[in-house]
Amino acid sequence: MSDEPDLREERIDDEAPRDPAIEARRAAALSLLTLYGDPILRSRATAVDRFDDTLGDQVRRMGAIMGDALGVGLAAPQLGLSQRLLVYRVGPEARLVALLNPEVEWTSAADVETLDEGCLSIPGIAVEVERPVHVRIRAQDEEGGDRVIEASGLEARVIQHEVDHLNGVLILDRTTKSQRREALRTLRDAALESRAA
Repeated sequence: MSDEPDLREERIDDEAPRDPAIEARRAAALSLLTLYGDPILRSRATAVDRFDDTLGDQVRRMGAIMGDALGVGLAAPQLGLSQRLLVYRVGPEARLVALLNPEVEWTSAADVETLDEGCLSIPGIAVEVERPVHVRIRAQDEEGGDRVIEASGLEARVIQHEVDHLNGVLILDRTTKSQRREALRTLRDAALESRAA
């Protein structure tokens, strides 16, 4: 997800032209992502039970890929890894946060907000998603220590989006039937165009 007003995970492409080096890094990062249709995106990820240097490297790699892709959140299944691991950064100066084995402890079920969301694994699609504005998450950090995050607004939305990925849930499951139909039609049309090219 991103910190832009419509809260898309994927940045809007009609911004001012970016530096060619940034575009090249973005293209390389996006090429590493698992895309809609891959079964791992529909599977519940397995718990992380090994906290070592390899895991630390994985967290840093995910942070780098997410940054290069111009996203604000990334879950391990989006890289083809069945691990209950997500990373996010909700602002350019914010620190990278890793949540391992996260569980949603509480949400403000009565205080919800509907906003557009996109997903790096479903490029070109944005749909309205209703989510609680506030959440409390219990997780582990990269060393296996306990971590509790109380988040609101964009941070809460990003965390919920990425936790959904760990549970095999996509934004298409969280939107209206009409928006899902339109998104699936757009995805079908894009697939047909790429085959024809």
